[in-house]
Amino acid sequence: MAQTEPCCPSLRIETALSRCAGIRAQLRAANLFAAPSLPPATGSAPTVQATASWRISPCPLLLTREQSEFFTALGPQLFSFSRALNRLYYESAKGVQPAWVARYLDQGKPEGLVNYSRMKRFRESLPAVIRPDVIPTQDGMVITELDSVPGGIGLTAAMSHAYADPPAHSSPLTPPRHALIGDRDGMVRGFASMLQSAQGRHSGSVAIVVSEEAKDYRPEMSWLAAQLREQGLPVWCVEPREIRFTEDGLYLRIEGEDQAVGLIYRFYELFDLPNIPKAELIHYAVKKDRVAVTPPYKPALEEKSAFALLHHPILRPYWEKELGTDCFLHLTAIMPRTWLLDPAPIPATATIPNLYLGGRAIANWADLAAATQKERHFVIKPSGFSELAWGSRGVSIGHDLPQSEWAAALQNALASFPTTPYLLQEFHKGRLFETEYMDEGTQTIVRMTGRARLSPYYFITGEKVELAGILATICPADKKILHGMKDAIMVPCAVATENAR
Repeated sequence: MAQTEPCCPSLRIETALSRCAGIRAQLRAANLFAAPSLPPATGSAPTVQATASWRISPCPLLLTREQSEFFTALGPQLFSFSRALNRLYYESAKGVQPAWVARYLDQGKPEGLVNYSRMKRFRESLPAVIRPDVIPTQDGMVITELDSVPGGIGLTAAMSHAYADPPAHSSPLTPPRHALIGDRDGMVRGFASMLQSAQGRHSGSVAIVVSEEAKDYRPEMSWLAAQLREQGLPVWCVEPREIRFTEDGLYLRIEGEDQAVGLIYRFYELFDLPNIPKAELIHYAVKKDRVAVTPPYKPALEEKSAFALLHHPILRPYWEKELGTDCFLHLTAIMPRTWLLDPAPIPATATIPNLYLGGRAIANWADLAAATQKERHFVIKPSGFSELAWGSRGVSIGHDLPQSEWAAALQNALASFPTTPYLLQEFHKGRLFETEYMDEGTQTIVRMTGRARLSPYYFITGEKVELAGILATICPADKKILHGMKDAIMVPCAVATENAR
């Protein structure tokens, strides 16, 4: 796949600095970029002040037309995968597909939550937001995981606003160099359409419920809710304790008046339910059909072990039938081979499917513990349903660890299987990008070599899958785990225009 272009090489230094300062000011005014002395420009003061900061680039990350088409086509494919995974889980639970599939996806989950997720009227419910983490490599794009409760929605929307404005001091006759993926309002528009579709026949307001554990994301979701209210949609970002329960349904107290809630947008992880105030009341209201909820209470669909199921040879006929051969082959090419670290003994005549070290088949996890550093191009990480399964926590990179630490990480993963299953996944190294950012101290534009994680946001409205925007996180080249950090450059993605040359 063709590589991206360098970032805005034609901008003058003065223009680039002015543009960075303007973007920073706009994000600070939205309470999305750390600025303790600056309150939000509009609305009441939030309960949580933004603490995040990163390196600001004057321009979006430019993708080629081919790369843009890749991401546009990827959304419907991932939606098909989500639907096929949902069907596989239910058919496994009924014995139509291998029973071990449902057992693996339910491993470590409370029985009550599993039974709730299997209720007949929730059977066809799917996440309405899909966000893969995509790593551009020298050999093409690689998806490291999928997230159906993703952060960054409001941030990407606000960034799209900031970067859509023309560069400072540019002539109004100067044609743009790029077209933002999703355009200026794609994230807000797509999120709004998704909410309206998910709410269905339930009347009332939308409550974006953000847990205490996810409070760092509250500023961006508050900003997004405010944008939707400006469009006439009654959307509010609230803490769980602000939800009021009655026998008739759920309510919010807004400006001294009770507003019925028709949809809960769940911005909390299912493993965290015991720590969320009024979680059982929300649970009950959804069960009694007093309110809709998205993403659905389906922990099986939030497991990273889905990648292992896609690659399992026993399940290949199912995936080819449900996805179609072309989609199946494409997904297996861009989703790394993954294995569930199950400590159960393997029969003497068996091997772990498709796992090799130095060309030799592996039949025991202990062989993996003794692998050389060159052979350890693997990642160990929790599959899901754990506070360690998001935000790059709980991740161990094989070739980056001493032998003793790698063996200990593997042993810990195997021992954790009863409560928190872990995965082994192939490691794919991102290719290098050259980007620029504003150095706050010297007030200069600095060039940085880094590796990128691209996070496209897909919103589901009925059967329609919309690519609303892509957030790029470019980390310094020496960082092995790619995630938001103060040393990273974070920008929306755009497509280079014909007149950019």
